[in-house]
Formats: sequence, C-alpha cells, structure tokens
Amino acid sequence: MNKTLKLVLAGVISVAATATSAQNVDNWVNSTGISWKNGDGTLCWRDASWTPATAAKGCDGFLAPKAAAAAPASKVTQSKITLQADTLYDFDKATLKAEGMATLDKIARDLSKIKLEVVIAVGNTDSVGTDAYNMALGQRRAQSVKAYLVSKGVDGSRVYTESKGKSNPVASNATAEGRAKNRRTDIEVVGTSAVK
Repeated sequence: MNKTLKLVLAGVISVAATATSAQNVDNWVNSTGISWKNGDGTLCWRDASWTPATAAKGCDGFLAPKAAAAAPASKVTQSKITLQADTLYDFDKATLKAEGMATLDKIARDLSKIKLEVVIAVGNTDSVGTDAYNMALGQRRAQSVKAYLVSKGVDGSRVYTESKGKSNPVASNATAEGRAKNRRTDIEVVGTSAVK
C-alpha cells in the first residue's frame, strides 16, 4: 500500500473512532453526526456493542422510548393519635373500655381506606408504681390496642407495640388530672392514600 493511501485510511479510521466515541449510541456516525448507512439507506452501520437500546434514532432496530404510564397520584399520610386513659382504660388496667373500642373502630375504618405501611402503638402509664411494673402495664395496654385492631381486620404484621412506661409523661404526675392524661396509648399510623 502506498504512503498516501495509508494516511487517508488512518484519517478515516481516526474520524470514525472519534465519532463513535463521542456519541452515546452504538451506530457509527460521520463527522457531522449523521449515521452511516448502506447504499439504499435502509441499514445503519453498527459497532460491536450495539443493542436495540443503544441504536441511533432513524436507524434500523431503534426502539422509541415508551411513554411513562400515568400512575395514580398518591401521598404519604402520617398521623399520631393519643388515646387517653378515661377513653380506653380504667386505672391500673389494660382492658379496653367501650368508649375506647368505639375510637378504635373508627381508626380501623380509616386504616381500611389507605395502603397501610405501619401502625405503632405505644403504651404509657402515670408515675404510680415501679419502673418495671409500669413498663409491663404499658406493654399490655399497647397489646390490647393491637389485638383489637387485628380483630377488626387490620394486618397484625403491620402493627408494632412498645411501652414507654412512665418515662414519657405529657402532663404533671403531681395531680390526679395529670396522671390520668399520662395513662394513655399513643398510636402512630403511616400509610399511602390517593390524592383527591
């Protein structure tokens, strides 16, 4: 091969390599960015990495991107509900009262309207009694809420319970009224509902 032909071929190979490396598709393009095609313009030249996903627009094998399906809009909802002792429990008890059951019935109905992620029931007590006793009482209160919600159709694997005992007061334990406010179960709900 003569020297001039070698230089021309080297230049063509260099231009093709530059054009191929500068693009984000695996069809070969010329220096102006136009895909190289066969004589009748029906097929494009491809490199060894070519796939339909990396084909140039206008070339054979090109897959047009699919329009994203419009997903129904949804929003994450999170709410915290506090159930007071005079609604749910008698003093030193974890047995639900009728008023507490009515409140939990409404919560169970509301939960059926959302895609439930998690419910956390946290039992709390007043300061009367030892730490260990109050932790156990708080846990029994949280468990009674879980058992009732499950009996109303809420998925038990989504309901978690814990006890704070007397460590999380919301009112002063120096008065009977304050102690009554501290005997409670906090329920936190996280789920997804459709945007209206």
